Amino acid sequence: MKLFASLLTAFVLIGAQPATEAPKKSSQRLYVSNYENVLGTSLEFKFTSVSEAEAEKAEVAALAEINRLSSIFSAYDGKSEFSQWMKTDLNKPVKVSKELFEMLNLFEQWKTRTNGALDASSAVAVQLWKDAAKKQVIPSKEEINAAVTAMKSAHYQLDGTNLTATRLNNTPLVMNTFAKSYIINLACDAALASSKINAVVVNIGGDLVIKGDVADAVNVTNPLANAENDAPLAHLLVSNKAVATSGNYRRGEQIGKHWYSHIVDPRTGKPVEGVISATIVAPNATDAGALATAFNVLSLEESKALAATVKDAEYLIITKDGKRIESKGWNALVDPKVKEAKTETAKPVLANAQKPWDAKFELAITFEMNVIAGNNHRPFAAIWVENENKESVRNLALWYNKTKWVPDLKNWYRINGDSFKADKANYASVTGATRSPGKYTIKWDGKDDKGNFVAQGKYTIMIETSKEHGTDEIIRQPMELRKSARKATSAGNVEISNVTFDFYKK
Repeated sequence: MKLFASLLTAFVLIGAQPATEAPKKSSQRLYVSNYENVLGTSLEFKFTSVSEAEAEKAEVAALAEINRLSSIFSAYDGKSEFSQWMKTDLNKPVKVSKELFEMLNLFEQWKTRTNGALDASSAVAVQLWKDAAKKQVIPSKEEINAAVTAMKSAHYQLDGTNLTATRLNNTPLVMNTFAKSYIINLACDAALASSKINAVVVNIGGDLVIKGDVADAVNVTNPLANAENDAPLAHLLVSNKAVATSGNYRRGEQIGKHWYSHIVDPRTGKPVEGVISATIVAPNATDAGALATAFNVLSLEESKALAATVKDAEYLIITKDGKRIESKGWNALVDPKVKEAKTETAKPVLANAQKPWDAKFELAITFEMNVIAGNNHRPFAAIWVENENKESVRNLALWYNKTKWVPDLKNWYRINGDSFKADKANYASVTGATRSPGKYTIKWDGKDDKGNFVAQGKYTIMIETSKEHGTDEIIRQPMELRKSARKATSAGNVEISNVTFDFYKK
């Protein structure tokens, strides 16, 4: 039985290469590591190497580079170079690192190229709407106009000869937008330079860079159905390029009955609305990151014109009404080996007088990984469903990176160990709008592992988490799943918290 055919690709190992990867020597393997709360989101490393020791060296080097660059660019770390520069006197040239100079220069370039759609000072408007959400009052016209005036001004002056940056006013600035892509790119370079690896993929919060002898499978998250195991918008195969996605479907502010995007147009001071997701594939990482955010702000025509100025950039844009806009070369990136599953009518598995599952209903399981000081490694996790006879009827998620530690998921392994098999076709990178760190949603559509609907009735949702040589925690949530909406919550345990089980009509 193909146990994991329907699982989320980002939740399945890895001891061998993905089926979509270019042919390699048999001695080469794929090594994967996952972290939470890195640059405010999740981090995934993928290294192709003949040696685990070399992969670990690459990981250490990449992490060190991410930490080094974060200590330069972070607006949230008061000790970062950027934060210290923001405290310097106005109109006083200050010597800065080449990295900070380059980032400030890139922001100036993209502000010009997008006619103000990208601006480091967009933090002014973002904060205005955050404050409005706290007060539950829409910003006044005067407040918005004042924010726009502040953002339109010149914020700093650069001197390339002396490598200095001079602050011209006290407008708040934040190095977001493409700083993450910039950091990912240099982290890849550090990994390749430090060890004998053949390829590296660094994915931070859905933005990723792929370098080396590899063709990486990349799934594009559907912004209208973005649970971890929802079907993606597209299956891509990408080599030696950067991928970035920006969208307004994961973060924002609620004011009254209206939800507002966290992405703000600096030209108007208002949250964007027309586009809900933009995915870019480009040779240059900062180009991909900049275009992804800009496409959420610009009109479709403006986006198309801007993309034409970036060589070999391809894109997929999804509008709020579900319209799909692709660049001419987008289809060439789609993995030809991955075919969309044909829609088949699932047969209910029933006995006696049981009633079949109502296909109009689904169960959403939402949870958050806890922050544990000094340990950002993501725990292994298994989520499955058992019937009243304590039989497993559906595996929803299996999350791990080294097969030798899978037996540490003791409860899950006791049930599935004999049939456990890593399906190399199931592992891919995932690109989507940046999520808050450690927050995930898994859905159950009422089908068993064979794809057939189960009966209505009592089921238990099982969530087991484990750390290497550490904790083994399990949550058991009984639920009556029939033709009526219901909800349950769990405080969680050492590894996860804020768990909700929401059974509802789609």
